[in-house]
Amino acid sequence: MVTLNKIYTKTGDAGETALGNGQRVGKQSIRVSAYGTVDETNATVGLARLHSHGDIDNSLAMIQNDLFDLGADLCRPDMANDATAEYPPLRVSLSQVERLEAEIDLMNKNLSPLKSFILPGGSELAAYLHLCRTISRRAERLCVELATFEDINKEAVKYLNRLSDWFFVVGRVANNNGKDDILWVPGANR
Repeated sequence: MVTLNKIYTKTGDAGETALGNGQRVGKQSIRVSAYGTVDETNATVGLARLHSHGDIDNSLAMIQNDLFDLGADLCRPDMANDATAEYPPLRVSLSQVERLEAEIDLMNKNLSPLKSFILPGGSELAAYLHLCRTISRRAERLCVELATFEDINKEAVKYLNRLSDWFFVVGRVANNNGKDDILWVPGANR
């Protein structure tokens, strides 16, 4: 269990931070940007939860925990040494990806097929869920970029990809099962 007695350490004052394996890297590194954007996604999920209830809120609570798992996964770069590490790192698993897929499929059954792209908005909850979607997409892009330079858990990228889809679908659910979606009208203001 983590114990945080002192919040500031002054160890990052020179522009570096420690990864989960103790390695120090610049705060501008792609890895730090990736797990920082995962944290940003999590904070935005917290905003969405101010407007959610029931099954959606329960799922969002699980997602917040998953996003901490994902941050822990991304801050441990030494995947080749996972089996021999003194403290085995936490890695996002296929079961977490599959849970999102099952939830997407279940929610999507009650939605009419889209005949247009939709604009982010509608209800307050839907607007926040679309914000979550766009931030999680950015986190995914950063993880894909990171994977071009270093080994990362492939399930982490899959999780972020499914998560952005999950946010899209649940955003439609939050808009009266898609009935209150705001449809894009191409060229409407020409």
